[in-house]
Order: sequence, then C-alpha cells, then structure tokens
Amino acid sequence: MKRNIYLKKKTLEEAKAASLLLANLVCLEAERIPVARSLGRVIAEPLFARISSPPFHCAAMDGIAVKAEKTYGATEESPKILLIAKDTFFVNTGNPIPKETDAVIMIEDVHLIDPERVEIREAAYPWQHVRSAGEDVIATEMVFPENHKITAYDLGALLASGYQEVKVKKKPRVLILPTGSELLEPDESWFSRPDARPGVIESNSYVLSGLIIEDGGIPIRHPIVRDDRNEIEKALLSSCEGADLILIIAGSSAGSEDYTRSVIEELGEVLIHGVSMMPGKPTLIGKFKERPIIGIPGYPISAIISYEELVRPILKRSLHLVNPERQKIKAFPTRKIPSKLGTEEFLRVKIGSVGGKFFVTPLPRGSGMITSLTRADGIVRIPTLSEGLDENEEIEVELLKPVQEILNTVVMVGSHDLTLDILANTLGRFYPPIFLSSHHVGSLGGILAIKNGICHMAGVHLFDPDTGEYNFPYIRQYLKGIDLRVIHLVNREQGLIIQQGNPKKIEGLGDLLRKDVSFINRQKGSGTRILLDHTLKTLSIESDQIKGYGKEEYTHMAVASTVASGIADAGLGILSAARALGLEFVPVCTESYDLIIPSVHFEDEKVQRLIETVRSEEFKKTVLQMGGYEVSRTGEELT
Repeated sequence: MKRNIYLKKKTLEEAKAASLLLANLVCLEAERIPVARSLGRVIAEPLFARISSPPFHCAAMDGIAVKAEKTYGATEESPKILLIAKDTFFVNTGNPIPKETDAVIMIEDVHLIDPERVEIREAAYPWQHVRSAGEDVIATEMVFPENHKITAYDLGALLASGYQEVKVKKKPRVLILPTGSELLEPDESWFSRPDARPGVIESNSYVLSGLIIEDGGIPIRHPIVRDDRNEIEKALLSSCEGADLILIIAGSSAGSEDYTRSVIEELGEVLIHGVSMMPGKPTLIGKFKERPIIGIPGYPISAIISYEELVRPILKRSLHLVNPERQKIKAFPTRKIPSKLGTEEFLRVKIGSVGGKFFVTPLPRGSGMITSLTRADGIVRIPTLSEGLDENEEIEVELLKPVQEILNTVVMVGSHDLTLDILANTLGRFYPPIFLSSHHVGSLGGILAIKNGICHMAGVHLFDPDTGEYNFPYIRQYLKGIDLRVIHLVNREQGLIIQQGNPKKIEGLGDLLRKDVSFINRQKGSGTRILLDHTLKTLSIESDQIKGYGKEEYTHMAVASTVASGIADAGLGILSAARALGLEFVPVCTESYDLIIPSVHFEDEKVQRLIETVRSEEFKKTVLQMGGYEVSRTGEELT
C-alpha cells in the first residue's frame, strides 16, 4: 500500500483555530445532581438564593443577648445589674437572638451574681457580636452565574442559599479508540503473562483518560483495534453514539498501515492533516457525524502535546471554561539548543535555581519517551521561526511543577551513578520539602557546570593517569580560584558489563579486539570514558581497533540496557548497573566517586540536608545492598 502524505498541514495557530470552531459542535445537555456531588461541575443556569443566610439575626459569640440601650452607662466603677430572662438572655454562637434584643455581650465579660441576675461592666452597642439576617446572602440575589465552575468553597454557599440539588452541564463524553497491531492491553504483556506475544503495552489511552477526567470530561475507552481499515471503520461506527468528541490514537501519520485519514475522509471530513509542531506533527483534525474527531499521534509525548494543545481547548470551550495557563518564569539555557526551523517545538526541561537565576537543561527529545515529561519541571516553546536557543538568551518557561519545589531542589550535574537515585529518595524521605535533580553529562561536564555557576554540586570520578589520583588534579586544573569543598560519596567497581552467561567468553579488555565482539562506549568527557582510554593505552590497544568504540551512551544503565538487548556484547560500566539487569560483570578497577561543592553553596540549608543524608546509616546500608560499592569513607570531607 502506498504511504500517506500530509495533504492539509497547518501551523499550530491555524490548528487551534480549527479545533475551537469544532467545539461549537459539542452541545451539552443539563442534569440535576446533589450539591454534595457537584464539586468541579459547571452550573447550567444562574442560581438565585432561595433563603437568606443567615435566615435570622443570630449570635456571633457565646454570651448574653441584650437591648443595647439598657446597657448604656455600665463601667468598671459603675456596673449594671441585668435580670435574666427579662433584660438579658443566654445565647450560644449561631442561636437566633430574641426579637427584643439587638446586641450580644461575650460570656467572658459577663459576671453571674446568682441564677436570676448578671452584672456587666461595659456598655454594648447596637448589633455588637450579631450576624444580621442576610449578612452573607439575601434571598433572591444571584449566588452564581451560568457557566460557573463549582469549587469547594461554593458548596457551602449553595447549601446556605437553600439548594440541595443543582442543575449542571453534563460532562462531555470522549470516545478513545486506540489502534495498532503491535499494541497489547496491559494484562496481555509478558510481565503479566509469560506466554504473551511480543508487543508494546498500550498506555496512551489511559494517559488521555486521566487528562480528560482532569478537564471535566468522561473518557470512554474502546479496546485496541488492529491496523485494519475495515476494523477501524467498524469500531468507529459502532461506538460513536453518545460521544461528544472522538479521539483515534495512531494511524494518522504517513505509514503504509496508517488508515485514520482515509477512514475519516470517507465517513466524514478531514480539515487538517499535519500540524507544524514537534512533537505532534501527525495530528489530524476533522468532523465525523457532526462531532469533532481528532487523530492523535501514537508516540506518547506527541499524544499528550496534541491533546493539550488541540483537544483540551475543545473540552474547555464546550463547558464555557477558560483554558488554563501554566505559571511562567524566565530562565537561561545551560547550553546552546538547536531546533528545526519552521516547526514549533515543545522542549521538555529540568529547571534549577542557582545563584538567584533559573537555568534550564533539555531532556531527551524523543516523542516516545514518556519519562521526559514525568521528569520535566517545565516546557520551553521554541517558536516556528527560530533555529534554537542561545545559552545567553533569557527565555520563558512554562512550569509543570510549583516554583517552590524548584527553589527547594539541589541541582547536581556530572557523572551518572545509581546511588544518586537512592540519595534522592532518602533525601525526600528525611526532608520532604527538599529534592535532588541530577543531570548526567559526564564528570568533565559537571566540572564545567561548577565553573559556569549553574549547579550546586558536581558528581565526578576522574582518574588522572599522571598522578594516579581521582578528581583533585582536575579540580586544580579546571577550577583554580574557586573555593570548593569535596565530599566523598562512594568507592565503586568499574568493569565490563557483558551478556548473561557470557556467550562470547569475554574475560577482559583485550577481548574487545576480537572481530566478533561489539562494544558500547560512554560519551566523551565522562569519567568512565577517560578511565577506558587510559586503560587501553596501558594495554597498547588502539581505540579504532574496537568495534563500536564510537557508539556512545550517557548513563551506566543505558550501557547495561544496550548489552541486555543484544545490540552490543560489552560495555564499560559499574557493577550495580550489571546486577540491575541480570548481566555478567568482569571487574577492571575500583574508583572514587566524589561530590564537588562550591563553598558559596555549602552552607545552603538544602545542601546541608543532602550531606546529612549522605552520612546517614540508612543511605549507606541501602547502597551496600545494591552491590559493587564500598562506603567506609562515605560522607567524609576530602582535602
């Protein structure tokens, strides 16, 4: 079958305008529900108070109700005596006050003489400590207008105004139709059933369902439909009744088995096919049986961006609600970030607050990497006519997390190590308001980040061949003039990570010269790469003799994963990464992994809490359980 092409590709702004026009097709009926279950619902008619609140004059304090004029003249020197049940009446907060009274004296200012008399030593004034009838709401006045979204506060106002039920707009019903022959339901995966066929767990429909619920809609998920045009058409026709909006996941791209466009063209109308945004380019916008229908891309990030930019506005418009905007801050990129001209890019970023400025570091840009959103602190929109961002250019960032959480985050840049995840988790348990954000750019990258003032600390394990020392020669070379403190984190085993069972019988670095052995390397500037190059030199092995030397990964787990998948036979990494994936390990050396901290940040409360966590017995115990680490000097300050 021939491949599709994007026949009606538009800019994001044009696509937004088209989706908002389609929102007019969504006409929501009204229903009556109990006020107690109306939180978050949208009122379908103006609501007028049925009763006043409070419905009568009532006491605002515990005390006695009096006629104010009968208390005039009372002082400490000349108190007045009042007769109970004649001149005064005991009341509690919220009680109606007798008609003949107009003030309340607090009980602590009342002196009981006997069961029939009280003494007061200060005069009251009219309506003192009294809530007048209708003080909050007067009967017949409007409490809420039509299209108001009910908050928790509003529940009290509705009940106080005499409402037990309220008329609200029905929630928009959104049909979600996931397609793809490669997809598996979550309970069909190998994790749930060892005999399951190979495939990808379908998760997009569940993510979209959650977003729809958050936006006030009702998701209706259809089971997975395989890539068959007739089956997609049949599923669409049989499930569309009762839906206000339809989402078809995948099948809107340019593949030979992408049928969404042709199905909608035949049964409805395609308005836009392809949007100039990244991720999310394959998005399709159309009409089907007088309903909006959106073709959602199959990659997770593309699906989410497509939903947030083009589906959410339809739901909000149908409910007559304002589409919410995220909080925004100004920040600087930590490095130059190129982007494709002619496409608006949604870049997921980590954000750090260092030295009174915010800095952003891009996360992986792949559309299939859902963790680039779960780990992100914010999103940077790179405009269509921009070729990227300059590191000296202040940019706007949309926050995905509260700004206070970012301010409470320790920013660490440098080498990857599995103990950092343990450290982050333990820190969060010991000190819940404090977080650790680690960026894995290699040990030299961490030292440069310290030099540029964009992090609180760096994690390094740099071996110096000339002195045989770790880290300090590089500190003296690159960070001269910067006052620093160095805290030892762990000693760890580095070695060759090889496939389970060692099918290639690899026994050391010398085996990397074999033609049947492929290697996966770490990136330039990483401590592991420097260690490898030094060790190869001592063994008189030329790097160009190693098959795969030029292929790089940025973390030990990425190296281990590459080996586990069979893409490579071996890679240099740490023992704990090999154990995590059940791989074999050939030791090469033990190295020192340290934390470099500029003195200007050392006394920062969040940095001190992190150091306390490093020194804790719980952290050390957990690290030892991973294997491949030695913690006898963990937490020591090195000089």
